[in-house]
Amino acid sequence: MNTELRRKRFSFGRKVYKNRYLLLMMLPGTLYLLINNYLPMFGTLIAFKKIDMNLHYWWLTSPWIGFDNFKFLFKTSDAWIITRNTVLYNALFITITPVIAVTFAILLNELRNRIAARFYQNIMFLPYFLSAVVVGYLGYSMLSVEFGFINTHILEPLGMDAIAWYNEPKYWPYILPLIYIWKNIGYSTVIYLAAIVGIDNEYYEAALMDGASKWRQVVSITLPQIRPIIIILMLMAVGHILNADFGLFYQVPLDSGSLYPTTNVIDTYVYRALLSLGDIGMSSAAGLYQSAVGFVLVLTVNLIVRKVNKESALF
Repeated sequence: MNTELRRKRFSFGRKVYKNRYLLLMMLPGTLYLLINNYLPMFGTLIAFKKIDMNLHYWWLTSPWIGFDNFKFLFKTSDAWIITRNTVLYNALFITITPVIAVTFAILLNELRNRIAARFYQNIMFLPYFLSAVVVGYLGYSMLSVEFGFINTHILEPLGMDAIAWYNEPKYWPYILPLIYIWKNIGYSTVIYLAAIVGIDNEYYEAALMDGASKWRQVVSITLPQIRPIIIILMLMAVGHILNADFGLFYQVPLDSGSLYPTTNVIDTYVYRALLSLGDIGMSSAAGLYQSAVGFVLVLTVNLIVRKVNKESALF
């Protein structure tokens, strides 16, 4: 047994020495992963403590209170509203984003003028780099009662009354998805376009020889080839179904209290509670809850995908 163990250790040491340069190249990324992704996980202890900032080493010496920090998410009268809004908005985003992004990616790939294709691609990608504050004020320039483009240049010339968009919750289930798509669709389109470009042209040449139309090529070649990418991105999105885009739901509605029934989500609720109560244990509990649910959802959806098609599963 000792001889076998020594042989395995010697073999492992030889492999490490043989790949020493590759391991050195991997070291910076590994350190970054440990420092930014794993060391902060010790902070989850805060979610189970009543934080007292007056104590020395408060993250360790604060008293344990179990799951009391989690109760505020479920006992509040707004628990149903914020959970409903978060899940439904994210479910809508997860559903419509791949459809629109794949459509645009296919259209861009069909453009024979490469300069025009790059121009459209850059124009679509540009909103992704705008901060939520900028997007919020761009939205205000469109929706303002007195100066907004929609009221002054569309509704008034048609003889219609101006709409107080920031006081009417009923419009925002349509406004927020439109803004989300406008801001993020370019990023998803670039990913799908890269996947489409990587498809071997021999598939399309064979399809042309068989007389396949463009639509048939898309259905029989393009979509099946990029299906793994679609599934991976959707799995990652499902893992964040309880994590809303904070900037979209806080900055774009300008934190208008009248819109809370349709714009208040878990992230904005926790942020406002943190500002008013200053309880970081409560906010940490919310973050841990979101991450835990997302982790379970990813495992569940991946298991379902694996049952249907093993090759399409993420792991």
